[in-house]
Amino acid sequence: MSFIQDIMSRAKQDIKTIVLPEATDIRTLKATDKILKEAFCRIILIGNKEEILDLAKENSLDISKAEIIEPSKSKDYEEYVNAFYELRKHKGMTIEKSKELMLDPVFFGMMMVKQEKADGLVSGAAHSTADTLRPALQILKTAPGTKLVSTFVVMAVPNCEFGEDGVFLFSDCGLNQNPNSEELSEIAISTAKSFKQIIGKEPRIAMLSYSTKGSAKAEEVDKVRIATEIAKEKNPELLIDGEMQFDAAIIPAIAKSKAPESNVAGKANTIIFPDLQAGNIGYKLVERLAKAEAYGPICQGMAKPVNDLSRGCKAEDIVGVVAITCIQSQDI
Repeated sequence: MSFIQDIMSRAKQDIKTIVLPEATDIRTLKATDKILKEAFCRIILIGNKEEILDLAKENSLDISKAEIIEPSKSKDYEEYVNAFYELRKHKGMTIEKSKELMLDPVFFGMMMVKQEKADGLVSGAAHSTADTLRPALQILKTAPGTKLVSTFVVMAVPNCEFGEDGVFLFSDCGLNQNPNSEELSEIAISTAKSFKQIIGKEPRIAMLSYSTKGSAKAEEVDKVRIATEIAKEKNPELLIDGEMQFDAAIIPAIAKSKAPESNVAGKANTIIFPDLQAGNIGYKLVERLAKAEAYGPICQGMAKPVNDLSRGCKAEDIVGVVAITCIQSQDI
């Protein structure tokens, strides 16, 4: 059974409802057709019903079991307008502006999750990360005790002996541009929790750099080394080490040479990048050159599951992210 088949099987054990606000994107409708055939969750599509149904029909897609909601015609529209106004009036929100924003499928979908009419939301195929996460942070806020919202990407690499049978979590690949040591430690701790939740195995966390265990001296190397120390202080039980290069993190023979005393080197399955540039470049290199399945960026630290997609995603990627969102929803 593949990684995503296992996730879908787990999702079927506790069926959740996921909102897809980009319902006039053909990739979303193709994903909806497959999700409903697999029957691992309920789907709500947001947008013009006639347009959505016409697009599905033109492409021979069966979305008949999906609920389609047009914000302006919804019985909940006024309730959501007032609720959003109350949430944001201290920031200068007006009723008029709230009415305008609640016509936006992403904002309306977030409010559905907030009001517990749905369990999670997936967007980003046709929106930037900012346009997906801004309404999430305004409406849903962060989870209790969370200091930093971050993202990870699940990488399932075919025919790979490294990681967890070829599966890795890469973080942060979608949100925090240049985290300091404290922030990097929070990303590592959150990603370790996500690994246990999504993969169900023990995370072994490598804090990446172009240096391994002091082989180079620089401010950016120190940032990673200090972040590792902070994470260990906060969670002494974590299997975490750094700084280290990627080859030392995953290849046992190289780990033996570069970091012989490490309990993580050579067997890492949770990869923490030093900044957003490295993380985003890294996951897309592995996705394209190793033909890996890449699911995400998946958000961690939100009060309710909201997940971003790469604008270059395929319908199959949306299916996978929806399935992962279901698993996140089961723990709330």
